[in-house]
Amino acid sequence: FYFRNKHRPFLLFVSLLHVHTPLITTEKFQGRSRHGLYGDNVEEMDWMVGRLLHVIDKEDLKNTTFIYFASDHGAFLEAHRGNSQLGGWNGIYKGGKGMGGWEGGIRVPGIFRWPGVLPAGTVIDEPTSLMDIYPTVVQLAGGAVPQDRVVDGHTLLPLLRGTVQHSRHEFLFHYCGVFLHAVRWHQKDSGTVWKAHFATPVFQPEGSGACFRRGICPCFGDGVTCHDPPLLFNLSQDPSEANPLSADTEPL
Repeated sequence: FYFRNKHRPFLLFVSLLHVHTPLITTEKFQGRSRHGLYGDNVEEMDWMVGRLLHVIDKEDLKNTTFIYFASDHGAFLEAHRGNSQLGGWNGIYKGGKGMGGWEGGIRVPGIFRWPGVLPAGTVIDEPTSLMDIYPTVVQLAGGAVPQDRVVDGHTLLPLLRGTVQHSRHEFLFHYCGVFLHAVRWHQKDSGTVWKAHFATPVFQPEGSGACFRRGICPCFGDGVTCHDPPLLFNLSQDPSEANPLSADTEPL
């Protein structure tokens, strides 16, 4: 691919099977990690990404290639085999994959590389979305997004280059299937990010942080708790969504 395209613009999209159950790991990487099969799978993915970056560097394309590495969702907490956790871990963030709203299922790493254009070592703490990939690629290619429809994404280039300080996403809506479970509001004047949960999954067992008895959390019916008024969190101060706000604790 790169021999045919290295002298002209190219788009390479690599959707890895790795770190997704059933954790297909080649023999070379099995038992390499201190963190079981999941860790082995992460290490093999890391090696594969490294091979791609090596080719880009070797072909002297480093300074002209925009790279975005991300995940499509957080860890799948219910994926177990015996005592082995097969679906990863979400750190301080509550919940996981397929839950429609909790940060553990939504908040994923985004790592960018474009030497000479993007300043190295920068950390941007702003809400963005994988929907932003499309308009970003269109801008990089010198095109324009369609004007005859609503496009939910926004180009990331101004944010990455530092020409703007805030994401253009004022609201992001989080669905479980067709059901709206949560919405996040990025308050422009203060930069604070708030999140309201209209429905949350009923964890099984209670307090476990996942739906272990069902295997994956349902989106509606007796598998969710509906909240009226919604559960409200200040994600800027409480990213682990541990302390729902009330009129007493948050007059605003």
